[in-house]
Amino acid sequence: MPVLPIDTGRYGTPEMKRVFEEETRVQRMLDVEAALAWAHAEVGDIPRKDAEKIASKASLRYVKLDRIKEIEHEIKHDIASLVRALSEACGASGAYVHLGATSYDIVDTTNALQLKEALDLIEGRLVEFEKILMVKAKQYKETVMAGRTHGQHAVPITLGFKFAVWMRETARHVQRIRACRERVLVGKMSGAVGTQAGLGEHAMKIQDLVMCKLKIGSADISTQIVQRDRYAELVCLLAMATSSMENFATEIRELQRPEIGELFEYFETAKQVGSSTMPQKRNPELCERVCGLARIVRSLVTPALEDVTTWHERDLTQSSAERFIFPEVCILTDYLLWLMCGIVTDLRVDEQRMLKNMDVTQGRMMSEAVMIMLTRKGMNRQEAHEHLRNLAIKSETEHRQFKQILLEDEAVTKILSEEEIDEALNPENYLGTALKQVDLAVNRTSAELDT
Repeated sequence: MPVLPIDTGRYGTPEMKRVFEEETRVQRMLDVEAALAWAHAEVGDIPRKDAEKIASKASLRYVKLDRIKEIEHEIKHDIASLVRALSEACGASGAYVHLGATSYDIVDTTNALQLKEALDLIEGRLVEFEKILMVKAKQYKETVMAGRTHGQHAVPITLGFKFAVWMRETARHVQRIRACRERVLVGKMSGAVGTQAGLGEHAMKIQDLVMCKLKIGSADISTQIVQRDRYAELVCLLAMATSSMENFATEIRELQRPEIGELFEYFETAKQVGSSTMPQKRNPELCERVCGLARIVRSLVTPALEDVTTWHERDLTQSSAERFIFPEVCILTDYLLWLMCGIVTDLRVDEQRMLKNMDVTQGRMMSEAVMIMLTRKGMNRQEAHEHLRNLAIKSETEHRQFKQILLEDEAVTKILSEEEIDEALNPENYLGTALKQVDLAVNRTSAELDT
């Protein structure tokens, strides 16, 4: 009976879950055993007909999962059980199965095969999300809204600028994933402690042939295991990527609050229920799901880093932890990216509310623009800052428009005309290089996607 929500079908995409199904993993191990037999035949260690027999039987069609588990129940060793089951299926040729190898030659090479498939999916999701953000950045490039720092109105920004920032952050994750592949996606055939003694005089060539056959890299040197700094790097990178997704989702959640009401998750009004008791609720539940599951991904960083430590040439502490870490980190990362693609694609934007919200602070959001204009007209910058700070406090205390306070102030009106004050108070006039930065970011992303 399924226990965890990945197993019940609540979380995870079918494509990624297939990568980590038990049957898939066992088949990948059989693929590694077949490649090892082929490599031995290539260097003349075993007859080619026996290698071909092993390859033909290295399939779940012949090596049944139930039989592997039956043997494991007896001998208490999963890889040895697979080796015995495959040997049984191969008849006399089974004598050459697993020749010179140790268990983690098979396990770590299988890890590389699975992680390669997983990274292909994750990179694809990141690129898809990057493209969605690029479209949104262009669409809302000139949509002015309040920029906020510390949860307070700062100066104007555009929604497209916000999307462009997210887009470039996502692009960096794509770059990191691509860069880590050569370090992470490596297998090995190095034997009991890494010396390759059991593989004979052609050991190094055998390792290269196996990895070439499987289309992954070879570890340059290893003990009985591939060193776990490789996997720790990957888990850290995926934790970073999902932390970015949580960052974006948190911003959407904040902007969906009724007090703000600028961005909204898609809500299927015909059927969707927001609360079991409050009929009016339209909760940002998908964004909240992203935030919650990103925390699970980050929690996997600790065991991944602790797995770097091993006794001597290996111990078994990594094994049990990684049976959780690899499937969970990949399935949840892929799922969060899939969620974010849908959330941002279907995002509802209330541009009128954005304009209305900028007036909540009665024009005080533009105090920096007024200060800069006064400074350019000759007022000392520090004096201008202090003077406008006091005028902003007066506007807030008296609940009056900032423009009215400015027009009543002699120090301001002797320098600025009402027309200049209006110009300074117009948010569209104080966007700096925001629009140009959006264009540059979009152009750079587009060029990267074309390479």
